[in-house]
Amino acid sequence: MSLCVLAGGKAATIAATLFTLSWTHSVEKIRWEEHWRVTPAGLEVLQARVQGSGAGMEPPPEARFDNGWWVYEPALPPLPEIRLAASGATGESWLLCAGGRCMTLGASAGAPVILKPCG
Repeated sequence: MSLCVLAGGKAATIAATLFTLSWTHSVEKIRWEEHWRVTPAGLEVLQARVQGSGAGMEPPPEARFDNGWWVYEPALPPLPEIRLAASGATGESWLLCAGGRCMTLGASAGAPVILKPCG
């Protein structure tokens, strides 16, 4: 399995089954990370980490505080795709890291960036 990234009318294939998606909340300026796995059933979130709370990003009651992060395992079924907004208005972008390499997504205004399993 691989991860397909569709952005700006272009497609890229990332030969990895695990990836991290991170961003800084546009209002609270708090870092957020999610760890994902590409599976035949879709994209499965394994863990989420947030460095604070506020503005609709409170960690759930089962979250544990670990080394400056609230960490928890979201109870979500695999998703067929993830759509990342690309407004260009927040001053921040998404950071996708897999296999030791990272790429910035959605830094400028445009159509949403789509992440989904390839093939």
